[in-house]
Amino acid sequence: MKTSIVIYEDNDSLRESLSNLIKLTGDYEVLGAFPDCLVVEGQIQGYEPDVILMDIDLPEINGIEAVKKIRAFNSKVQIIMLTVFDDNNHVFDAICAGANGYLLKKNVSDKLVSSIQELLQGGAPMSPTIARMIIDNMQKMAPLKQDNLYQLTPREKEILTLLSKGNSYKLIAAELTISIETVRTHLKKIYDKLHVNSQIEAVSKAINEKLV
Repeated sequence: MKTSIVIYEDNDSLRESLSNLIKLTGDYEVLGAFPDCLVVEGQIQGYEPDVILMDIDLPEINGIEAVKKIRAFNSKVQIIMLTVFDDNNHVFDAICAGANGYLLKKNVSDKLVSSIQELLQGGAPMSPTIARMIIDNMQKMAPLKQDNLYQLTPREKEILTLLSKGNSYKLIAAELTISIETVRTHLKKIYDKLHVNSQIEAVSKAINEKLV
């Protein structure tokens, strides 16, 4: 069964380009592509997609507000924000609203398909500048190191550090000469120890509490 996707993008040509790019892969199907989020609840409840591509700067109801509406009834659908914004407020507002990834539109043609794949594998795809900005900002407000509180093993700390630098599961596996499945096993233990449920939460906590 193909991975189903719904797109929200008010630029007609970009919306069509995204649809065509996704369809060309053969692995995904676009259930719907819309210029606004005025009836987003009904659309998502009706289509039940696996992934949502959400523009932030939409008319009347912006993408961040739309994500909040979706998360009120659906915590499982994966959401990638597509945007021209790379400022702190938009990034953190989107993450807090429940976005799973954050991709700048200038990177979309090269990164979209791989970002969707990474998302479905449990990752949190972000443009490099976004990942760097999050790390820089979290480090500025990080308190004293308290990794011993979570009893992380040396290997778990290595993986958490690589994850915090924006590495994909595949790159982490190659760096540590282990399998991707082993990386996932370690990450499950890391999530359990840190009491988090996602990659973004793990990285944010690791940086905020100086675990890496």
